[in-house]
Amino acid sequence: MPAQFGSLIASELYCPKCGRSMPVREHLLLILPSGELHEYLCRHCGTSLGKRNVSTPAQKPAAANGPNRGNPARLLR
Repeated sequence: MPAQFGSLIASELYCPKCGRSMPVREHLLLILPSGELHEYLCRHCGTSLGKRNVSTPAQKPAAANGPNRGNPARLLR
C-alpha cells in the first residue's frame, strides 16, 4: 500500500487539563543528527500534549577539495 501522507502536523489535540480538544503550538525541543524533536503545547494552559520527530535525510559532509584547502593564509582573508 503506498504512503498516503508525507507528514502530519496537529492543529488541535485533547488537553486533559482543559478537558477538551484545544489548539496547539509546536515548540522545537532538540536538533538531533537524525532530525528534529518537536513538542506540542496547549495554547490555553501550556500543557505538553505530545511530541513529533521530524527525520531529515542524511547530509553529505562539506567537500574538502575547495579552493582554500591546505593553505591557512587564504582562510584568514
